[in-house]
Amino acid sequence: MNCPACDRELTRWTSPVLEVDVCDGGCGGIWFDHYELAKVDEAPEAAGEELLDVPRDPALQVDLDRRRECPKCTDGVVMMRHFTSVARKVTIDECPECGGIWLDAGELRGIRTEFPTDEARQAAADKYFGDVFGPELAAEHAKSEAELQRAQHFARAFRFITPSYYVPGKQEGGAF
Repeated sequence: MNCPACDRELTRWTSPVLEVDVCDGGCGGIWFDHYELAKVDEAPEAAGEELLDVPRDPALQVDLDRRRECPKCTDGVVMMRHFTSVARKVTIDECPECGGIWLDAGELRGIRTEFPTDEARQAAADKYFGDVFGPELAAEHAKSEAELQRAQHFARAFRFITPSYYVPGKQEGGAF
């Protein structure tokens, strides 16, 4: 596989937890296959420590704004660039076909230091979605409450108009 940032040959690095492809001596980027990044994306995970300092060529200049093609997919699939979390500190390139992720040099360190714990990450996500969708959810909840009140009012009126003579356990011809 060739590096999507500088077109050099990627080198396979093996750790006890995973195998990744790195641009060793080139731009210092890392290729993670589908679900591999989750094994090293938090600071307490020791498996990712050796990936934080991939040797790179200091003379090599990489265009970080250039669209990247997936190094794994052979049909020239362009990877999508998006933020890794609601903190919006690090952008990654993800292949829509195979689910692989390309991180440029330094992005893994940024991901690992974005949140101190998984609970902090979840709390930030909850706050973000509350800020974005909170007013709409509250409005929908109010509409649902109003509809429930109308339905209960109708049910009470219907019971008054057509009273039931059913007495639990006292009806004949039924096993109610």
